[in-house]
Amino acid sequence: MKAGGRRHRGAKWEHKAAARRHLPRVSAAQPSRLRGLTRRALLVSRCPRPLPPLRHPPRLDLAPTSTAPTSTAPTSTSPTSSSPTASTMGHQQPRLRLAVLECDTPQPQTRARYDNYTGVFTALLGAAARTLDPPADLAALASITGYDVVNELHTYPALDDIDAVLLTGSRHTAFDDDPWIKNLVAFTRRALDSGSVRVVGICFGHQIVGRALGARLGKSDKGWEVAVAEVDLTAAGKEVFQLDKMRIHQMHRDVVADFPPDAIPLGSNAFCPVQGMYAPGRYITVQGHPEFTSEIISEILFNRHTVGIFTDDVYEDGMRRAAVPHDGVAIGRAFLKFMLEG
Repeated sequence: MKAGGRRHRGAKWEHKAAARRHLPRVSAAQPSRLRGLTRRALLVSRCPRPLPPLRHPPRLDLAPTSTAPTSTAPTSTSPTSSSPTASTMGHQQPRLRLAVLECDTPQPQTRARYDNYTGVFTALLGAAARTLDPPADLAALASITGYDVVNELHTYPALDDIDAVLLTGSRHTAFDDDPWIKNLVAFTRRALDSGSVRVVGICFGHQIVGRALGARLGKSDKGWEVAVAEVDLTAAGKEVFQLDKMRIHQMHRDVVADFPPDAIPLGSNAFCPVQGMYAPGRYITVQGHPEFTSEIISEILFNRHTVGIFTDDVYEDGMRRAAVPHDGVAIGRAFLKFMLEG
């Protein structure tokens, strides 16, 4: 998933390239019915298989308490106006109705595990809920519904039917004017102006929020920022995330160039001056990917390197940091508190 960036002509083939490498050979000894299948049919009929070994193969996350979850995400449910109540951080309140706006499709292995980015974020928020005081079950806190805003232009929820909206990352460019991107910007602006819906933006989603608020977007002159990177937090960032310094997966070369007028800066680093933005009760965003695991980032790095999007240097550097422990769950916990409390 590209977090912004001008379209590389190889980018749109990265999913196909990953799957095509694993097409089986059909020998004469196999049944005639199988020999008659086309390459396309074989591709569709097979389940995703593991990628071939890398020069620096993916490693498991070393510190599960501080990394994004790898458990299979629970099935999301549609929000309703009569949701049951739940005990949230010590008090009773209505269950959160969260809409996840899916701005891209995961890579094949990630898709096989989580289905879509709603599944990926449900897993992250579920792990975060278990670290609350007292620990909570995400199903008791929130109902989560995903919306494919890329392929279904009019799939957006009614603002009266949701309490919060989360914009995912994407391979696409947040400052392009494709119809679906313009629709997304317009919806985000309405949500921000509603006074009732809280907005969470991740990477591409962070940039869309910036665009909706009038910030300048552009391509970084430093190239790609990938894998786990450190972010220097402001005083507000330390308070929001309860961290002294934030380590978070990155996958972008587009950036928000300046802070919107009402934004409270959360963090920055040498690569990107706007790593997070916050307005209490309205929005919270990060340029990085708290939802990524070492497996998710390694799959993206491998596939993009294979089709020529990433140079050898970018790929090797990213793979060296793919399994570095990060603060995904802590960031997810901050998102939950923001959506539940403002």
